[in-house]
Amino acid sequence: MRWTLVASAIVSVALVSARDPGGRNTRAPPSPRARAHSGVPFDKWTRDGQRAKFKGSKTDKYIVNGTGIPYVDFDIGEAYAGEMSISQDLNGPDKFYFWFQPSPNPEAEKEIVIWLNGGPGCSSLEGFIQENGPFMWQYGTFRPVPNPWGWHHLANVVWVEQPINTGFSTGTVTAQNEEDVARQFMGFFKNFVDTFSMQGYKVYMTGESYAGMYCPYIANAMLREEDTDYFDVRGMLIYDPSIIEHRMTDVNLVPFVDYHRNLFPFNDSYTQEIHDIDEKCGFAAIRSKYLTYPPPGHLPSPLPGINPDANTSLPECGPHYLTNSVQEAITDMNPCFDVYQVATTCPLLWDVLGFPGSFDYLPKGASVYFDRQDVKKAINAPLNRTWASCGGPVFVDGDNSPPSSTTVLGNVIDRTGNVVIGHGALDFILLSNSTLMAIQNMTFGGKLGFQQPPTEPFYVPYHSNSDLGTLAGAGVFGTTHTERGLTYVVVSLSGHMVPQYAPSAAFRHLEFLLGRVDSLTSKKPFSTND
Repeated sequence: MRWTLVASAIVSVALVSARDPGGRNTRAPPSPRARAHSGVPFDKWTRDGQRAKFKGSKTDKYIVNGTGIPYVDFDIGEAYAGEMSISQDLNGPDKFYFWFQPSPNPEAEKEIVIWLNGGPGCSSLEGFIQENGPFMWQYGTFRPVPNPWGWHHLANVVWVEQPINTGFSTGTVTAQNEEDVARQFMGFFKNFVDTFSMQGYKVYMTGESYAGMYCPYIANAMLREEDTDYFDVRGMLIYDPSIIEHRMTDVNLVPFVDYHRNLFPFNDSYTQEIHDIDEKCGFAAIRSKYLTYPPPGHLPSPLPGINPDANTSLPECGPHYLTNSVQEAITDMNPCFDVYQVATTCPLLWDVLGFPGSFDYLPKGASVYFDRQDVKKAINAPLNRTWASCGGPVFVDGDNSPPSSTTVLGNVIDRTGNVVIGHGALDFILLSNSTLMAIQNMTFGGKLGFQQPPTEPFYVPYHSNSDLGTLAGAGVFGTTHTERGLTYVVVSLSGHMVPQYAPSAAFRHLEFLLGRVDSLTSKKPFSTND
């Protein structure tokens, strides 16, 4: 989920106490639209009894009691979790922790979706509990609730904490680059497939943030094996991905601030200052030339703002100088500014994982959910391991791999013809235009970048979900474009973690990835409709 550098539609529901002396009316949730969808009922396919699809002698030690998870007062169904070796030595010391949620959906046979969070060093249990798992426990909410937008309603899903030293995953940190990460993961995944007898399953890589490095490198390594028993990669979906060098945030920041000027209400002098830096450092010029369709060529190296004689950045043009300046300025005005969702304001909500927004924060008396001993026991986690949302290190001395868009991502697109890159419009830590510039700098399908700009409307089917704990938006929800096996979609009102802020939109993205709908512009109902 996170970068360690530092909603669905936003729905205002005015629930006013009947004791309110002002006599204001309580507004009910909006009436359902035609062809409505309520999200997937939690027991849609299990009302006549749960069928354990993967129970067996090899899997018994990983069984999670779906009615025995602390604070979860409903049955989440068939589930498995625990540590698994990443090597041929099944008792080896290096292990990944995983949570596997089989799908009760009859269409999910012979498919497995892999979800990875980013960081590097951030736990995929973040995604599990606050994005696309079977239950959700969002910032500031009282208890976990069933997730009608959980991805297991569409496919079998496994959330994996990786590389070594992420979350509950234990062992010796040896990874120096993404090829090492891929080798670790493939060792784990082969053991996972053998344990759950999933040979020949279609594999879909998904993730967010630094998983923009993890997923393409892992998918490329899997494809290179030419082994469809274990590594039959059929597609990839990555959100707000790290696929280009970090300086691109500086390059694209000023137009982002201008566009969202009501969220960045700077005075005239500071506004002029950042515009002067944008011009002086050549950022405006590089956008004008290279954020075009089709692109004129590859981005220059080095990027503008570098003194070629000394091979150093000009002071105001250095990496993150502009980004840090803007973040400091807006934080003075909005102390709860969230780099992951720029519309966030105070108060700072508590987070059961201890990491709401941009902050490590846990109110007095609260505890981090996955670090509780009763939770660890219930989910087969190591009792002597301290769990943190983001930790590490997971590399010996940082990740020395080049960005995935300049190396392996194009090949994954060409080999699968089924890659989706999604981006939340309100993300600050990784900007949507930076992702577009990465696409315009990448060769796939025999051409450089998109030949046409994204202009088509991304549509989320209307639904009648009025449960105030799981509200999610519908209608035209952003912009999308598909060329030569790559689909790009920007998601309105969403921050960095798209399945968290826009769960119905992410549900539609997964339907598209799995081939359940033929386009993100389609107005067809969700495939899970009754």
